[in-house]
Amino acid sequence: MAKTFPKSGLIIILFSVLFASSAVLLPVACQQFSRKLSRKEMGLKREKLSHLHFYFHDIVSGRNPTAVRVAAATTTNSSATGFGAVVMMDDPLTAGPDLSSKLVGRAQGIYASAAQEESGYLMVLNYVFVEGKYNGSTLSILGRNTVLSTVREMPVVGGSGLFRFARGYAQARTHYFDLKTGDAVVEYNVYVIHY
Repeated sequence: MAKTFPKSGLIIILFSVLFASSAVLLPVACQQFSRKLSRKEMGLKREKLSHLHFYFHDIVSGRNPTAVRVAAATTTNSSATGFGAVVMMDDPLTAGPDLSSKLVGRAQGIYASAAQEESGYLMVLNYVFVEGKYNGSTLSILGRNTVLSTVREMPVVGGSGLFRFARGYAQARTHYFDLKTGDAVVEYNVYVIHY
């Protein structure tokens, strides 16, 4: 005589058989969140320190500005520091202080007036290089720029291409500032450790 099972018991048995067989047939995905890698596995060689020197042209006037205000607070225009203004930029980076000198890259990102008591900007940008062995590589900057200080220092927080795993700092010095137009040329010395 055949043994009978209640319907619920039969369903449990069938589910168990199906689950067990599917677990055997399906490949097991890696459940590991992180793992240690060697530099060799990543193709990383010895770290080196590079010095980059260029001029940043922030052009806010004329028919083809390279930096434009995209947002402002209701009080920005009455603030002595322009507090709350947000500017999007695609500024040329050149080998010399003249805009006509050799283009080595572009500064692409935003700067925003983030201080009420002095001219202090939050800088969030990438230097996108278009020249020589760095063509296609980038450096990422995130820092504070007090534009009336003689020398400003901002951290290099990363990069891409030849600047993967980059870290360092960028020093900025105003080379030229036009009080009428607001256009500026800033000399940059960037010191970066990378592979």
